Order: sequence, then structure tokens, then C-alpha cells
Amino acid sequence: MCLGIPGRILELPADQPDLGRVDVEGVVRGINMSLLADDPPVPGEWVLIHLGFALQKMTEAEVAEMRSTRELLGLGVGVATQPAIENDPTPVPIRETVS
Repeated sequence: MCLGIPGRILELPADQPDLGRVDVEGVVRGINMSLLADDPPVPGEWVLIHLGFALQKMTEAEVAEMRSTRELLGLGVGVATQPAIENDPTPVPIRETVS
């Protein structure tokens, strides 16, 4: 079984429309957005991510349900446990990944 994780869109660079900067539980990652070309997300929206690809858009309610389910299953909610603030396009504080 494969599990996806929610991420909040931070930025969609004009020079790389298929690659978005996404806050994934407090860590900023480059995520491929090409599968959502028919209905592209905008900064502040949530997407379901699996293997580096955004599969679908998510609502705040779906994100909350997914976090609750992951916690119930003992999978945790990730690096950041601060819940998203509804209708706030500002992401929670993030930590850049170090390569």
C-alpha cells in the first residue's frame, strides 16, 4: 500500500511551471505539478503528493482528516505539527532541506 502526504503550495515559478515549491510538513520540497495541468493549483492550496508528484488538489478538511488518520495509524503527522490556519495563504514556518 502506498500513502500520499499533503503539501501546501508555496510558489510556482514562471520559468518552471511543472515544478512547484511545496511545504510538506515543514520541509520545502520541489514537487512535479504536471499531472495537475488541467486544473493547476495556486499558492496557498493543498495537494496530495506521492513520489514527488502532486496527484490531486485537497481541501483543508481533507488535509485535517488525513493528518488525523495518519496519527491514528501511528504514522505521525510529519515534521511540523502546527495545523494550517484556514484561508491563510502564509505557510507555517519552514526549514529548508540541506543537500
